[in-house]
Amino acid sequence: MLLFLALCFVGVAIAGATAFVIFWPLTLVHIRDRHAGTAADFGAGAFLAPAALAWLLSGRYRAVGDRSLSGLATPARVALITVFAGLAMAALLWLVSEASP
Repeated sequence: MLLFLALCFVGVAIAGATAFVIFWPLTLVHIRDRHAGTAADFGAGAFLAPAALAWLLSGRYRAVGDRSLSGLATPARVALITVFAGLAMAALLWLVSEASP
C-alpha cells in the first residue's frame, strides 16, 4: 500500500512538471519582452538556471510590480513546489516501506 501511495505522489510530481513546462517558458518570454533588466540577470538558457529557479521559488517576481508577470510566475512557482513536494513524499514513503517488515 505504501508503494502505491508513493507511486501516486510520483504522478503528482509529473503533473506538477507538466504545469511547470507550460507556465515557466511563458514567464521567461514575458520577462524577456517586458523586463530586460531581469532577463539579463538570468542570462542565456534560463529555463533550468539555478539563479532563475531561485528567483522563482523565492517569489522575487512580486517585487517587479507587474500583475501579468505575477499571473504567469505564480502557477510556475506552485508547479515547481508541487514537483519537489511530490518527489519528496514519494521518497519518504519508499524509505518507510523499506524499513517496515
